Amino acid sequence: MSVDVLIDQAVLYLQESYRAVALTGAGISTPSGIPDFRSPGSGMWEQHDLLSVANIEAFKRRPQDFYEWIHPLARLVQEAAPNPAHFALKDLENYGPLEAIITQNIDMLHHQAGSQNIYEVHGHLREATCMGCGYVTDVRRIWSEFVSSAEIPHCEFCHDVLKPNITLFGEVPPWPVLQAAETWAATCDLLLVAGSSLEVLPVADLPLLAKQNDARLIVVNYMATYIDERADVVIHGDVAEVLPQLAAPFIMN
Repeated sequence: MSVDVLIDQAVLYLQESYRAVALTGAGISTPSGIPDFRSPGSGMWEQHDLLSVANIEAFKRRPQDFYEWIHPLARLVQEAAPNPAHFALKDLENYGPLEAIITQNIDMLHHQAGSQNIYEVHGHLREATCMGCGYVTDVRRIWSEFVSSAEIPHCEFCHDVLKPNITLFGEVPPWPVLQAAETWAATCDLLLVAGSSLEVLPVADLPLLAKQNDARLIVVNYMATYIDERADVVIHGDVAEVLPQLAAPFIMN
């Protein structure tokens, strides 16, 4: 089946939807210059052993290893701008049936694009928590200084190391956000998966939850996912090209 036919089918399902939800992963931000984790030749899994630098126990022992790893990524995130895929989801929220975005990304590009109802299940880079006293601070100014200097950020009160409020390996995603994401997945009538390999739990289970509750499932991703065989529409393509085509009919109306 041609891509054009698949896009037409996906548009039809969106037009018939009253409560659509999007689930986005790293692939929606690669067109913005932020590398994903698994793409051959560019994925961050190939460049680093993430389990040794991006897990909570390693962070507690040697936070400098984490900060050395994340520094180039932090610079990319700071310089990145939303791409057409982000804006298409914003348009589907404004003009179409999209009611929520569940994202695995920490880059905050959905916010920059103007989307409103966003659930960041792996956290974000707006805040950081002190590993000593537990103080939570707005880290955006401090993060900019870190990008410029590569110096590890410290708490202004007790001077212990600050940890960005992102979910590292070995940590549980923030429960209120995850609970809300599961509720949206269980109650939507259509789930649009965009740019996610669906290989990280518990988020990877959300499409199954949606299907168990009779939602339609649209998958837009370069590579195959485990849920493709159960999806109603699967488009293996560039999210920055496909999602605007899904949103266009709603803007024109």
